[in-house]
Amino acid sequence: MKNKRLVPAVTSLPQAPQVEADHRVRRYAITMTIRIVCFALMMFIQPYGWYTWVFALAAAILPYIAVVFANAGSDSTETTAESPVQQLEAPVQTPTVIEETSSDPFVITIHESRKGDE
Repeated sequence: MKNKRLVPAVTSLPQAPQVEADHRVRRYAITMTIRIVCFALMMFIQPYGWYTWVFALAAAILPYIAVVFANAGSDSTETTAESPVQQLEAPVQTPTVIEETSSDPFVITIHESRKGDE
């Protein structure tokens, strides 16, 4: 008898490691670019006011946020493989009682064929 291996569907597979790493690097670079913009706005916008402190706080906190997001995996949930083959329910049939009229043994013959070989 042949072993049937479950083949996962393409849609249920996780991202490739290189694609995930590229996504994390891109997210880190965007966050650090925002930090540089906040630092520049803090230094060059005159007169200084409450918004200067907001830019300074953002420039100080964004490196931590960028590192945490870059180190966090993009998909922490475990995916289950789904079979691409559609499973159909068999119709429920009630059993029928066959009365034996002869002493010959009752023989059931089952012939199997593939769908295309009919």
